[in-house]
Amino acid sequence: MSVALAENLGRRALFLAVDLDGTFLGGSEQDRRALYHLIESAREDIALAFVTGRDIPFASGLAKSQGVPEPDLIIGDVGTSVVVAPHWTPHAPAEAWIDSRWPGTDAAAQIMAKRPKLKPQEVFGGRRLSFFYEETAEAEAAATEINAAGYAALMSADLYFDVLPRGVNKGETLLQVLAHEGLTHERVLCAGDTMNDLSLFHTGLKGVAVGNAEPRLREAVACLDNVYCARREGAGGILEAIAHFDLLPRHLMKETA
Repeated sequence: MSVALAENLGRRALFLAVDLDGTFLGGSEQDRRALYHLIESAREDIALAFVTGRDIPFASGLAKSQGVPEPDLIIGDVGTSVVVAPHWTPHAPAEAWIDSRWPGTDAAAQIMAKRPKLKPQEVFGGRRLSFFYEETAEAEAAATEINAAGYAALMSADLYFDVLPRGVNKGETLLQVLAHEGLTHERVLCAGDTMNDLSLFHTGLKGVAVGNAEPRLREAVACLDNVYCARREGAGGILEAIAHFDLLPRHLMKETA
């Protein structure tokens, strides 16, 4: 599987690693159509990876349910699961690395049981626990306990609270995949809109914070030379960044424009 994946993705001019909600699925209808058409019409030049907080069943079903291009790879559950198209087979080396860092749910579940104001999410996968929060102070107190217990707490969009394996997040998992497959960093573009995407931008890979990115994320990436802050929202911001970093032949971008 790995050899075929590396050969398949290694020959593409652009490796596009995108968050979903608010990013790849965000922006105007015109910009979404333009981005999806660009990807479909230049699939020999563009590799597509979904890097999302959503679970694998949701992310893998988007091509059928919403008519978006099908990804080559999905990093789901905030970086705690990795599968490969077309059959959504687990990426064994990345998943083994994640497993090695996950202490299990018991200790974290006991801590979170004492925080009833954080409501469990009904659907999530991977090696994580996921909650909704309304009171920032309560979430921050829970995060302190979770971090002290050997996990990593991640708060994003003033709504989501994730308990993750320490050292595992969207960015680190993406780097693990790139390293195992021998894929160069120069052709990668990451895109996101919330704080759970910050780890993507801390990798040093080229990145874009789309126009509708939450203010805390835009502040956090303001000093990062590898990150472009787009004007347009969602898909439009991704198109801006592809042009800004000159990642595709100009005739392809001209057709899209």
